[in-house]
Amino acid sequence: MMHKLWPVALFTGLASGAAADAITVDNCGETLVFETAPERLVVHDMNMTDMAFALGLQDQIVGLTGITGWYKTSPDFDAQRGEIPELAPKYPTIENLVSVEPDLFFAGWYYGMKPGGDVTPDTLEPFGIKTMVLTESCIHLDKDRPTASMDLLFNDVLRLGQVMQVEDKAEALVAGWKDQLTAIEAKTVDLAKTRVFLLDGPADAPFTAGKFAIPDAMIAAAGGESVTHDLDTSWGRTSWEAVAAANPEFLVLLDYQTGNGAEDTFQFLKDHPVMSQTDAVKNERWIGLRYEELTPGPANIEAIEKMAKAMHPEIN
Repeated sequence: MMHKLWPVALFTGLASGAAADAITVDNCGETLVFETAPERLVVHDMNMTDMAFALGLQDQIVGLTGITGWYKTSPDFDAQRGEIPELAPKYPTIENLVSVEPDLFFAGWYYGMKPGGDVTPDTLEPFGIKTMVLTESCIHLDKDRPTASMDLLFNDVLRLGQVMQVEDKAEALVAGWKDQLTAIEAKTVDLAKTRVFLLDGPADAPFTAGKFAIPDAMIAAAGGESVTHDLDTSWGRTSWEAVAAANPEFLVLLDYQTGNGAEDTFQFLKDHPVMSQTDAVKNERWIGLRYEELTPGPANIEAIEKMAKAMHPEIN
């Protein structure tokens, strides 16, 4: 699968008219400029919070949003979070954010913000709050985006590192992840590609990842091919008939760790009139992965390795 990579210049070029020492990064095709590094950061969602924690930014984080309203956190996450307050369990309001006087809000479209909603970069700007947008989510406002690649993770960590003045740490993290990814891909490069379907829970119409969502790239890196790769969206709905016709050989089931989690989803598929006839369901070939493993974040790399080993037992 060919990927169009974003040029490095997007992350280093100076905006026209900006001060020589200004910090500038690409932000969904526009230039985001900081005269000085932000000192007060609010982060939405577990995956973006994991990025910030991986860069050691806890001292600058004045609040989190969108964690406990949906997800079960791990002891490791809780230990890293410490006493950082959660300002809203799901989507924040402007009041939630303004109350802690942040310089920067790290979020995305449908990751804490909705187009035309109350909280957007435009509505936050009058309060002196700049917004760095998760690159995977840019597709919701800019349809001219490249198909998903692992650069959705790498470049966002580099951007956050640049903005928060921890470039060396960000570059070291990304270099390590790329080495891990190269080692994983080397084990599967000569193997037949496994047909994979990702499902975000039981529903009348399946909610899944299309060509612009990072799981598409993760599945490819693990030695598979997503049966919804041609879906012209990041996350969206398709039909059970279309998925069954593609006859997936392996399933990735999003595990919210509530009830019996991914096991309940697999049981739903076993009972489903058309999905029960697919190779993946008949052979009970599936893996459950957490939300933060399937959205852009540091957990992606180990999740790719988990998928690769589950899809290709011969490499274990």
